[in-house]
Amino acid sequence: MSGSNYSAVTEKPGDRVTREALAMVYTRYRFALDYCRGKRVLEVACGEGVGLEYLARQADQVVGGDLTWDLLVRARRSGTLRRSLVQLDADALPFHAASQDVILCYEAVYYFERPLQMLQDCRRVLAPNGLLILCSVNPEWSDFNPSPQSRQYLSAGRLASLAEAAGFRTELLGAFSTESPGPKATMVSWLKRTAVALHLIPSTMRGKRLLKRLFLGELVSFPSAVEDGLAPYCPPVSIDSRRPVTDYKVLFALCRPR
Repeated sequence: MSGSNYSAVTEKPGDRVTREALAMVYTRYRFALDYCRGKRVLEVACGEGVGLEYLARQADQVVGGDLTWDLLVRARRSGTLRRSLVQLDADALPFHAASQDVILCYEAVYYFERPLQMLQDCRRVLAPNGLLILCSVNPEWSDFNPSPQSRQYLSAGRLASLAEAAGFRTELLGAFSTESPGPKATMVSWLKRTAVALHLIPSTMRGKRLLKRLFLGELVSFPSAVEDGLAPYCPPVSIDSRRPVTDYKVLFALCRPR
């Protein structure tokens, strides 16, 4: 992954996003919060670190790391971060063994060339009773649209098997139901699937914002920092990875060292 720059596919403060996308961001950090109380926490692929201060309210120590230097520079310049930031490769973490209690990796595993090696290194860095929380879009969702810089997306079953191979006991959860709430959502879903099939989805965040505006109407501003009540919270629920998971848009994995 060395030398890669993921600024173009990373949502940044001030970007225009859908209300559901904002709820997904809030849900990720709200879900993690209870696991971080009094813990040493590392977020891998933290981007501009919008959730670090939120987690630090409960954690004993928080560190954010990302491969893309530009994102870390912007995080430091924002003035909202007081956490430690470090440039890192996810499959060669610059931390001692058993030095972290909780590791978060959100919406990033599909960018990794060697996801198993990344999981193994997280296992090395975690304390014996530690926890790795992964979050990823569900590629078995019918409206799934891959990121232009992605390498491989992991289904629920594949995510569980890789984590097991890396030495974890894994519990999988899903969030954000795919059930359509009405005719408008059904039409938007059809338009999105058609655009994906015809390769009409823009590769840049700017192009995607325009498409979202056309399909979904009013967008909201992506925050510089996560706060309580930022958006509705959608608690993840347990799922069975032994069958295709098509009823949730987002996957979570709670991975504990064996």
